[in-house]
Amino acid sequence: MGTKNMGFILGLIGFLFLDGLLLCMAREVHHYDFVLQEANFTRLCSTKSMLTVNGSFPGPTIQARRGDTVFVNVINQGRYGVTIHWHGVKQPRNPWSDGPENITQCPIAAGTNFTYEVILSDEEGTLWWHAHSDWTRATVHGAIIILPAVGKTYPFPTPYKEQTIILGSWFKADVMAMIQNSIETGSTPSNSDAFTINGQPGDLYECSNETTYRLPVQSGKTYLLRIVNAVMNEEQFFGIANHSLTVVAQDAAYIKPINTTYIMITPGQTMDVLFTANQNLNHYYMASTPYVDSGIRFPNTTTTAIVQYEGNYSASSSPFFPTLPSNTDIDSAQNFTNQIKSLASKEHPINVPKNISTRIYIAVSLNRLLCVNDSCDTGTGDRQAASLNNISFATPQIDILQAYYSFYLVGTGPGNYNNVTDPLSYNLVDPPEVNTINLPRNGWAAIRFLADNPGVWFMHCHLERHSTWGMDTVFIVKNGRYSNQSMLPRPAYMPPCS
Repeated sequence: MGTKNMGFILGLIGFLFLDGLLLCMAREVHHYDFVLQEANFTRLCSTKSMLTVNGSFPGPTIQARRGDTVFVNVINQGRYGVTIHWHGVKQPRNPWSDGPENITQCPIAAGTNFTYEVILSDEEGTLWWHAHSDWTRATVHGAIIILPAVGKTYPFPTPYKEQTIILGSWFKADVMAMIQNSIETGSTPSNSDAFTINGQPGDLYECSNETTYRLPVQSGKTYLLRIVNAVMNEEQFFGIANHSLTVVAQDAAYIKPINTTYIMITPGQTMDVLFTANQNLNHYYMASTPYVDSGIRFPNTTTTAIVQYEGNYSASSSPFFPTLPSNTDIDSAQNFTNQIKSLASKEHPINVPKNISTRIYIAVSLNRLLCVNDSCDTGTGDRQAASLNNISFATPQIDILQAYYSFYLVGTGPGNYNNVTDPLSYNLVDPPEVNTINLPRNGWAAIRFLADNPGVWFMHCHLERHSTWGMDTVFIVKNGRYSNQSMLPRPAYMPPCS
């Protein structure tokens, strides 16, 4: 009896080991070539040359499975140095390939190349990549789709089809020339001339209705939209006319499903959204419009795409339009955000830090800085700035290492933070695990994370103008006691600083 039991135990151990080995072997290595190059694009009745990856806007999609490794060879045939950042990828122990310019590396100079090693760990869902040099991300960005590991499935019914939806900004002017002029003169950067869905402004802009993006759907089928907000400076409300949405993931982490008619998505965020084509055969607008919670000037325009039912029918003269919250509807924005909670299931657990060893308080603000000898072309003698704890970050000329962290949003609210009463309302059961959050104007947010990824990492506002003005900082996480708590060795080649 004892021998049989021992044999069963050994057999079980062998099976588990073999199963683990098979799963390990199933993790794949992928290779992509990204060629940075100028290409001509026509939008809003005018044509301009702009920096792209492989000549496309948005850029190519990277697809892999949970735990895979992706090597991306970036070949810079553009006019200036650029880096690429893998937004939301945790890069365990591998800050060398994270990408922000002069944080983890110096730029990839024109005429040279650099290969990034993108190490996926527990991310699952949709993330994105983008340039991280000045405002180059306006035209250099694309999606990262991370499927479940081999043998695993989604924690929701498998959709009939999936489609990536990238929200973007379009500037008629040369973006790099515009931001350089803004930095030199102290003037506020220009607003975008349009928003886009998958690179197209849509019917409501001039010279755009024939190129509007269209999504063909079959009646009765369910679709998964992988939505990326690559807009430069504005949060967005998004919806589809007459259709309900079910949000199932944010920032490559599953959440408890949210049934809604709209989403509010911040620049840098990603959301996975299900919708079923259950309306009458016709055509319906999906639309995205800016949300702002301050009195600043913003581009009050709407980008559209068309959900087009397949089949024989007489379509209405114009697609149905979704009802979205107004541009300044703070309550609708906060009501949506407050519904987001981690799935926190047995298959997709979370690990919220409960014993806090270090507390950091950061005041986020916009400021004005005096210009030396009235050197700013603003008419007021000062220029716009932004700060964290009243310090504006100045990007160094040599690289500081950056690693990437996700964190738990355990609380948010209006007014000044009260460190006695506000923690009583923290969600420590199923807070969302995210990499980008909406910080309410005149409000607060509390996040928690475990500092278990050695390196130097960059925390910054993803409204690009705020980041340009200095709303950034750098955290340093030292190596641990053991080798598996230390950074991987420096690669043999890193782009030189010059």
